[in-house]
Amino acid sequence: MKGGYSLSGASIPEAAKTFSVAYFPNNAPMVSPSLSTTLVEALKDKFSRQTKLQLVEENGDFAFEGEIVGYSSTTASVSSDDYAVLNRLMITVKVKFTNVVEPKNSFNQTFQAFTDYDSQQLLTDVQSALDEEIVEQLVTDIYQAAASNW
Repeated sequence: MKGGYSLSGASIPEAAKTFSVAYFPNNAPMVSPSLSTTLVEALKDKFSRQTKLQLVEENGDFAFEGEIVGYSSTTASVSSDDYAVLNRLMITVKVKFTNVVEPKNSFNQTFQAFTDYDSQQLLTDVQSALDEEIVEQLVTDIYQAAASNW
C-alpha cells in the first residue's frame, strides 16, 4: 500500500488528517427530538474509533454535512384478519461528503434505513432504542460510502 494507511481494507490518503461533522437539522415532517444529536454523535464516534483522523469543529479534510429529511412509521406486516402485526420505522438522511484531499471522491447522497417493531408497542415507548438502532445502520452506510474510495 502506497501513501496511506489501511482501514478495514481501505487506504486513507496520507494527506488526510482531520474530519468534521456539521449539525444535521431534522427537517422531516415527523420529528424525533434527539435524533439530530444522536446521528451527529454516532458519526463522530465512528470516524474517531475507526480512523486516525482527528475531529475538528469545521472544514475537516473529510467534511460531513446534511439533514434528516424523513422519519416515518408505517405498517410493515398485516395479519390474515387485516390487523397490523409489525410497524416499520424509517429514517432518511441527505449527506454531503466533501473530500478536500481527493475532491472527485466527494458525494451528495441520500441514505435510508429502517427497523420493524411490534405493532402492539407504542412508538413513543420504543422510539429511543429504535432511533439508535437505525442510526447505527445509517452511520455504517455513510462510513462505507465515504471509505469506498480510500
